[in-house]
Amino acid sequence: MPETMRIDAIRIGERARKDMGDIDGLARSIAEVGLLHPVVVRPDGLLIAGVRRLEACKHLGLVDVAVTVVDLDNPRDGERAENVERKDFTPSEAVAIWEALESQQGARTDFGANCPEVLQRRERAADLTGLSVKGLQKARAVVESGNANLIAGMDTSGNVDRAYRELKRVDVLRHLQEQAALPVGAINGLYDVVVIDPPWPMEKIERDVAPEQVGFDYPTMALDEVANLAIPHAANCHLWLWTTHKYLPAAFNILDNWNAKYVCCFVWHKNGGFQPFGLPQYNSEFALYARWGTPQFIDLKDFPVCFNAQRTGHSEKPDAFYDMVRRVTAGRRLDMFARCVREGFDVWGNEAPANG
Repeated sequence: MPETMRIDAIRIGERARKDMGDIDGLARSIAEVGLLHPVVVRPDGLLIAGVRRLEACKHLGLVDVAVTVVDLDNPRDGERAENVERKDFTPSEAVAIWEALESQQGARTDFGANCPEVLQRRERAADLTGLSVKGLQKARAVVESGNANLIAGMDTSGNVDRAYRELKRVDVLRHLQEQAALPVGAINGLYDVVVIDPPWPMEKIERDVAPEQVGFDYPTMALDEVANLAIPHAANCHLWLWTTHKYLPAAFNILDNWNAKYVCCFVWHKNGGFQPFGLPQYNSEFALYARWGTPQFIDLKDFPVCFNAQRTGHSEKPDAFYDMVRRVTAGRRLDMFARCVREGFDVWGNEAPANG
């Protein structure tokens, strides 16, 4: 049964809710019809639920308030019971509840992100706040970014996906600016083998099902910029030019512009790929083989133009391809626009680490 307690005897501990909403409106309602639902406290006076009602009573200058006393170990459970029904938690408040569950006294800290105890707390936080587990993870990423504008916009609109998508866009733009500012270095001498994976002028499609896909994380080039690249090739030189379905016709024109003679097309069969709306899945990429002069292969065994290999990071070409090139060619090799150092290749490009 409800009883009364002095308002100044009620303690408000650490709570997830920061946004109190319209306290003036609630105070007017209490003044007109009374406090229909008592606040809930523990026997020691710690508030469990009703912080908005308590603040409204303080606003009215009341000394006592009707309370329901319950013995509840976790005040946040009661806070959830009140607020999910009356006023949804903002996403950042939901993140605060998740963090509070993680920092409970006696909680283990020596486990990884996929530990059952971690997963259980994450699911518990999602259940308490009304967000999905994935939504909670995205909201946490936005909060941890420290971007006040993004956090405020997320809390005001309640749209976690939009805030997360914008966060990823900001990260991509920052990375692009950093990469564009990097020197590409000088190319020393001529090469007998050239592999080139141009940063074709492409953009990812924003979509609700994968909102984190907001753009490529490297600077791109226009087709005429690719066509006008100076390729440091020897008189007799192997060339592999990587391209996609969209830029396959342009790639042939680029070979002509480089005065390289097209010979054949290597096909990488991937485990899945992008599927445009209303079209087949693009689960392959192409490496056009061309040459300057008459370079020779040193090994023709097990040397098909089609090969299978798993996808790894975006735009990264498979190790199996580079293994094949090393096996069948000799001389100096150059990997243009490389994103990592590979044995047997010099590298060049904005993201390429310095040659050892």
